[in-house]
Amino acid sequence: MARSNTGKGGDTGERLIDSMRELLWERGYTATSPAAVQQRAGAGQGSMYHHFRNKAGLALAAERRMGEDLREEVEQRFAAAATTHQRIEAYLAPDAHVTRGCRLGRLIQDEEVAGSEELREPIVETYAWIQERIRQVLDEGVARGELRADVDTESLAVSILAIRQGAYALARLARSEEPFRQAGRGIAQLLALAAPEGAPGS
Repeated sequence: MARSNTGKGGDTGERLIDSMRELLWERGYTATSPAAVQQRAGAGQGSMYHHFRNKAGLALAAERRMGEDLREEVEQRFAAAATTHQRIEAYLAPDAHVTRGCRLGRLIQDEEVAGSEELREPIVETYAWIQERIRQVLDEGVARGELRADVDTESLAVSILAIRQGAYALARLARSEEPFRQAGRGIAQLLALAAPEGAPGS
């Protein structure tokens, strides 16, 4: 995995990463120029290339930071709930910026990102981690008797992740967080059907 030289002059490097994160969310990768990042970060061209080999290197660092933030958010959502149903409900709950889309997930729609194995890597790794984390939550639900033993937790985890990402697109179209709420209600019904009769939390 490639690494950026963020250790050289931490403050400037962090400003550049933060600025790139913001611009990637606002404009996407292709429409974000190095000059725009430098201007927002208050850094010169020489300073940027002192820290990062090129625009892709800086974007890679920003993607990794977004991935770290997303993993932390997922863990916080799961930690705030008790039962399997409540944890999945918390995962599917809308955040404060649903109509802007998922910071990291939106990037894969950019052709330059989709065509770059290097730039796809942090996105692939992050969503593979989230999918596995959801599966673990579902497996714990099976072990506690909240879900039936014959539930395909791997396929259900993929479905839950896909529903959240799809809800972002629908929320952007509707300019409303209601698609998230509807998706959450739909998954709640599926989980209820997957629960043994009289299961806790069902």
